[in-house]
Amino acid sequence: MAVAVASKTPTYRPASVDAINFLLADVRGAFGPYLNVFLVTEQHWSQSAVGVVTMVGGLIGLAVQTPIGAAIDATRAKRAAIVLALIVLAIGAVVIFAVPVFWPVAIANSLMAVAGAVFGPAVAALTLGLTPRPRLARRMGRNSAFDHAGNVAIALVAAGVGYAVSQRAVFLLVPVCAAMASVAVLSIPGAAIDHDRARDAEPEERGNEGLAGFGILVTSRPLVIFASCALLFHLANAALLPLVGQKLAIAYPKEATAMMSACIVAAQAVMLPIALLVGRTADAWGRKPLFLAGFAVLPIRAVLYTLSNNGAWLIGVQLLDGVGAGIFGALTPLVIADIMRGTGRYNLAQGAVATMQGIGASVSGLAAGVIVDHAGYGPAFLAAGATAAAAFALFATQMPETAERS
Repeated sequence: MAVAVASKTPTYRPASVDAINFLLADVRGAFGPYLNVFLVTEQHWSQSAVGVVTMVGGLIGLAVQTPIGAAIDATRAKRAAIVLALIVLAIGAVVIFAVPVFWPVAIANSLMAVAGAVFGPAVAALTLGLTPRPRLARRMGRNSAFDHAGNVAIALVAAGVGYAVSQRAVFLLVPVCAAMASVAVLSIPGAAIDHDRARDAEPEERGNEGLAGFGILVTSRPLVIFASCALLFHLANAALLPLVGQKLAIAYPKEATAMMSACIVAAQAVMLPIALLVGRTADAWGRKPLFLAGFAVLPIRAVLYTLSNNGAWLIGVQLLDGVGAGIFGALTPLVIADIMRGTGRYNLAQGAVATMQGIGASVSGLAAGVIVDHAGYGPAFLAAGATAAAAFALFATQMPETAERS
């Protein structure tokens, strides 16, 4: 009888989940940061044409986040959903490489935005379905660490390919990374995934009976507060790196690209150990103290940017982004799992919170640009700091601790 039970619940190698997170970071990282630069510098697109393509893709990506989360909750084909999204990304990148004119690029970028919205909830669902609750915090932290490691790796590889071959060749990294990521996904046996646990349903609520409705998105007070804090965090944070890049370009026009790359790689390198630390301590310390530390770093960082235009200073301050974003990235899926436990709507909530984050990030750039045009960089950084302080205050006073206590 023991043999029969074992055959029904095959095991998987944790390294497969590590590889998925590492390679999915490569797939996204090999595409996103280079599209605008490639289209403007090598294809001589106007800024307005590039803006239209990126705006449409961004709006479509926002619109599909929550529905895709609901679909991930409902489907048992989670591995297939990730592989299909990888195929769409690979085809889209090849289209942009081969036919870099407006309509093919616009259509490809829009489809890639839809595909990209699959990864967050699908990988979180796989993690939840594969990992017993007592080990979930460490697994989520490890996911985030491998994601950051992948971002660092692809930044270095893409820089080498762009320098040795061309900016255009960078897009061919996407199908290569997508193929490897697909192998990693399919290396996990489908039968090893507990699909009810993957949507955060309790044992007595498995099946469709007893699961919460879509109204849980507005009736769960902790979820509403957390989503509001996420919006404010990204409203404050998203514009900071572009503003720093602009300050570096003004002060050091010849070294601006190298300095910008240094900012990105340095922050990602800090995020990796922070994510591992969060995974190891989230159960013992609780989620709220760690999150408060992440929120507290952001207003400090925004104010420090105003003190000097020195390149070393700006890059050094940017290291703090690794602390705040590292904590936020590692803890967000874990806190949502805490809040949604027993509802069966984990991935729906993931999509909703991602939508709020996207709205905050989208408005951030516009608001910062308007402030810079009318008042300069200092007031723009201080406005971001004030927004971050509001996020800290809201989380500190209204958000409950979500970790279970013995």
